[in-house]
Amino acid sequence: MLSKDDEGTPIDATKFKQVIGCLMYLIATRPDLLFGTSLISRYMANPKESHWFAIKRLLRYLKGTIEYGIFYKKGRKIDFTAYSDSNYAGDSDDRRSTSGAVFMIGTTVVSWASNKQPVVSLSTTEAEYIAAAFCACQCIWLERILEHIGIRNT
Repeated sequence: MLSKDDEGTPIDATKFKQVIGCLMYLIATRPDLLFGTSLISRYMANPKESHWFAIKRLLRYLKGTIEYGIFYKKGRKIDFTAYSDSNYAGDSDDRRSTSGAVFMIGTTVVSWASNKQPVVSLSTTEAEYIAAAFCACQCIWLERILEHIGIRNT
């Protein structure tokens, strides 16, 4: 589990930020990298050796799954589906949970999000409710965009 690691050995912040930037570029077609990249990027201001080991682990995962990605096909179904989840008190530094959501049209992912919740949840149920509310807001926003561009009529 990653944390601030105040006693750890500092590393070159420029190199750390460059690798994070490269990973963020890949997120457009590799949503499986989203959570790990966003988690590691929290420590860009003062990276330590333990954070560098986490980046190396993510790069090893990337090397082993190089054939993965998102493929968009023409003429698929237009059903709109959303999934959300959260982890309870996942950040060991401030005990806040992380919400995540994936939005699909047919079988194709069109949007995804992962962010720290603004408050400390008192239970797993509360963390899930916050994640579901975030997901519902995003669903409404995406539905309106789809209506505006003429893809859906709800």
